[in-house]
Amino acid sequence: MSTRLWDVVALGEAMVEFNQTRAGEPHYQQGFGGDTSNAIIAAARAGARTAYLSRVGADALGQRLLSLWAQEQVDTHAVEQDPQAATGIYFVSHGPQGHEFSYLRAHSAASRMDPAWLAGTPASCIAQAQWLHVSGISMAISDTACDTVFAAMALARTAGTQVAFDANLRLKLWPLARAQACIRQAIGLCDLFLPSYDDMVTLTGLTDAHAIIDWSHAQGVPQVVLKLGAEGAIVSPAPDAARTTVAGQSVTALDATGAGDCFSGNLLARLAAGDPLLSAAQYANAAAALTVQGFGAVASLPHAADVQASGWI
Repeated sequence: MSTRLWDVVALGEAMVEFNQTRAGEPHYQQGFGGDTSNAIIAAARAGARTAYLSRVGADALGQRLLSLWAQEQVDTHAVEQDPQAATGIYFVSHGPQGHEFSYLRAHSAASRMDPAWLAGTPASCIAQAQWLHVSGISMAISDTACDTVFAAMALARTAGTQVAFDANLRLKLWPLARAQACIRQAIGLCDLFLPSYDDMVTLTGLTDAHAIIDWSHAQGVPQVVLKLGAEGAIVSPAPDAARTTVAGQSVTALDATGAGDCFSGNLLARLAAGDPLLSAAQYANAAAALTVQGFGAVASLPHAADVQASGWI
């Protein structure tokens, strides 16, 4: 086991979620979301030692998130409460085209993070972790948050902490041209890139999965796992190494919200435990297939025993 205090730490914004449970009707289940928060909870449920780096409002919703992380055994010493800004909220609606997000997060507490905030307890957590997980959403919520993500990646590299990055493109949050520039720069600063196929088609204009992986490696990242949704994932452990497709599982998907985050968190937990990249991806693929069978980004995240009992690994 690593001598570092944490297996995985993640940085970003968590929000309170209202997820539609009946398509076309105003029935919502209250839960929690935020891509990197989902991922860190997934990692914790997979058995990793975890911590989250963020800011929430000094409000009832922020307190609910703090309570959630405590319940999930995610350390919150690097979560700051802001008395002058609110905790973000989002709604998920479902229809024939899949799920759609609506956000109430402008000027949220997390969007007010900046590199000066990072320099305290968050920086210490990063230095004591095996893996730092960040995403394009964390970069998109504000200019200062984007600066903070780049600063966190730089701190990780200095400390010998490995960096995982998920593009998680949300064009409601920033223009495509800025997203392309920032995400491309971030890819070159990470050790493991965890994009989804649909995001990469939009970002690069490429449609062939292997061409997307080639493009990703060309930005400087050594390892890529391209998430294909229901089709599984393609694992590329090095630019010149053989690639392996991990097939998706045949399940009835009720809600794909957070499935990619579930994949990322479980993958990092297994890497921190010493699994090779392919084995970690196979485990993460099984976990993601379990999570889409329930509603909500967090409520349906599986525990390690659930994944082991699935018979898929």
